[in-house]
Amino acid sequence: MVIPRPIAWISSISRDGTGNIAPHSFFNAVSCHPPIVMFASTHRAEDSGRPSKDTLNNVLATQEFVVNLVSRDLVDAMMATARDLPAQDDEFEVAGLRKEACLRVGAPRIAQSRAALECRLIKAERMGDATVVYGDVVYAHLDPSIMRDGAIAPDLVDPVARLGGSLYATLGEVFSRRRE
Repeated sequence: MVIPRPIAWISSISRDGTGNIAPHSFFNAVSCHPPIVMFASTHRAEDSGRPSKDTLNNVLATQEFVVNLVSRDLVDAMMATARDLPAQDDEFEVAGLRKEACLRVGAPRIAQSRAALECRLIKAERMGDATVVYGDVVYAHLDPSIMRDGAIAPDLVDPVARLGGSLYATLGEVFSRRRE
């Protein structure tokens, strides 16, 4: 059991310009220098007619994606984007979210999200029932409201994590320990 899991709220765009957003809780940082993140997109049953999810299809087609932060105030919108919708449905519209143009990639970011990472695809690799997607972070958007003394303040971010099933969590107590 791996809990809590951070949530990558991935925004992407199809070749025809349809916006897509989906939460992925198999997500993490891989490297600081250079900054690289990963998320895993699980596959549907082969007989579903659409075995790959729209996010993965878009990322493979455009080679770009954006990781948006899910804070507590955005959980309902995130849940609206977690549904399995037809590929032609724009999840920005479905969830009532505003698109914000990115600076380095063509995919839009979620305007209401207080942090976003613009990413370019490094590689995607099928592993078990998922495809692991690695992205080079080419730009980071950080709202000043989550900063304190020049650094991201976790208590101001109010991030949401997935515990499994329908269970989610926020940070709760934040404490500090120094290495000896």
